[in-house]
Amino acid sequence: MITTENILASAKKTILSESQSIAKLVDFLDENFINAIQSIYNTTGRLVVTGIGKSAIIAQKMVATFNSTGTPSLFLHASEAIHGDLGMIQNKDVIICISKSGNSPEIKVLVPLLKRFGNTLIAITGNTSSFLAKGSDYVLNTAVTAEACPNNLAPTNSTTAQLVMGDALAVCLMEMRDFTPEDFALFHPGGALGKKLLLRVHDMLLHSLKPAVAPDASIKKVIFEISEKRLGVTAVVDQHKVIGIITDGDIRRMLSESDTFTDLTAKDIMTKNPKIISSEAMVVEAFHIMEDFSITQLVVVDQGEYKGVLHLHDILKEGII
Repeated sequence: MITTENILASAKKTILSESQSIAKLVDFLDENFINAIQSIYNTTGRLVVTGIGKSAIIAQKMVATFNSTGTPSLFLHASEAIHGDLGMIQNKDVIICISKSGNSPEIKVLVPLLKRFGNTLIAITGNTSSFLAKGSDYVLNTAVTAEACPNNLAPTNSTTAQLVMGDALAVCLMEMRDFTPEDFALFHPGGALGKKLLLRVHDMLLHSLKPAVAPDASIKKVIFEISEKRLGVTAVVDQHKVIGIITDGDIRRMLSESDTFTDLTAKDIMTKNPKIISSEAMVVEAFHIMEDFSITQLVVVDQGEYKGVLHLHDILKEGII
């Protein structure tokens, strides 16, 4: 009978088994790893990662990680390679071949073909005596004692070990290249991280309206400007210089405190010295200013010239936060 205790026990056993297999990889790191890293780092070609079966899926993930961290990479399916896809390999490319056994039929056919082109071949395998290992320039050992699978059949610990070895390669290469968060963002411009590190205030103002009234503008005109531009605020501008802002909150407070506003003008109800930001500033910086001062708009000013208003809602729409 399956119980909740059985389910949790099985899950814990699997996680512990995989974590122990990963921990043992530390003892396998040697000169082969160093030489593999240096070969990838120094090549003027690409990194080609190949495998068969589950290892091919791991290879695809490695390629995605390498590409996003500054190492140009391609995925080559081992079985397709021998049917024409070998043509994607150039003479300066470094190749990583992933296989738990290192002795599968496809690998035995592929390895001699790869070596024929003279490329550096790096093996990631659990069998250091295998055909793949013997035919490679460098061997990264990912041997596991057993799979987490109760039948010791389904690739679990072994594929996790392959994945972790790939991550170790990627991180080492990142550090050697001094790969920064800004570099990472360049490869992820559409993601939240990319926007945080790349999006500037002027990018948000390209199509935005620019509410503004003169200091002596009537309250009616102020209300009309706030309503028309739909930003909940207007700047008060005197000879191209922003001297204050009026929000819809200021309008509500004025109405609650005054019986009439016939004689009032914009300068009478404006907030002086509003928070401003440069159009060259990062949008995430603007967000932090809004957060710190509990405001929802920032006036954008460059060298004294009014550029527009950045609203919190526009930042949230970009998915930055």
